Amino acid sequence: MKTIAIPGYADRVPNYIAALEAEGLRPLVTLDPVRAAACEGLLLPGGGDMDPARFGQPDRGSRDIDPALDQAQLAVLDRFVRAGKPVLGICRGHQVLNVYFGGSLIQDLPTAADHMAHDHVDSVHPVENAPGGLLWRFYGPSMHANSSHHQGLDTVGDGLRVTARAPDGVAEAIEHAHLPILGVQFHPERMAYAHARPDTADGSLIFQWFKKQL
Repeated sequence: MKTIAIPGYADRVPNYIAALEAEGLRPLVTLDPVRAAACEGLLLPGGGDMDPARFGQPDRGSRDIDPALDQAQLAVLDRFVRAGKPVLGICRGHQVLNVYFGGSLIQDLPTAADHMAHDHVDSVHPVENAPGGLLWRFYGPSMHANSSHHQGLDTVGDGLRVTARAPDGVAEAIEHAHLPILGVQFHPERMAYAHARPDTADGSLIFQWFKKQL
């Protein structure tokens, strides 16, 4: 059984654990880069905002900043990138990927109300997928995805390309040109398995792709 590192806090990642286990994968929740690096894959989970100092900006509306978590996740990610191992970034994890590769973030989207959860219920919106991208392969030219965030990608990191966008232009997926790395702004773990919903695409296809890269 392949083991997937989740650099985060155990009480905040139950849905990610359930999604990996549904695919027959073993999750390991750890902030220790050495323990994480021994795993076959890396899942960067959702959560609070990154410290904007990481991408050279003052704080312009970032929330729930945890510098120690930033440091740990970037250290783990660095080991996986250098080893060429598969990485899946989800929501915050999508943004961590972009910052690691030298990109920046919009700290509070002008259209944040269209992307945030309301009363703890995810928003849902259309997504347009770029030809040749993984989401195009999985879902065709368009899909619906859930949404629970107020930040988004600004400058795109080196080696990454945006392969899906929301109607307002927010980057919904990024892929690395050469490495098995995918980031999505939405939450496929809440669109699949016990959390599958009729108003969005099937998020399990993303986890199935991840499993095949291991």
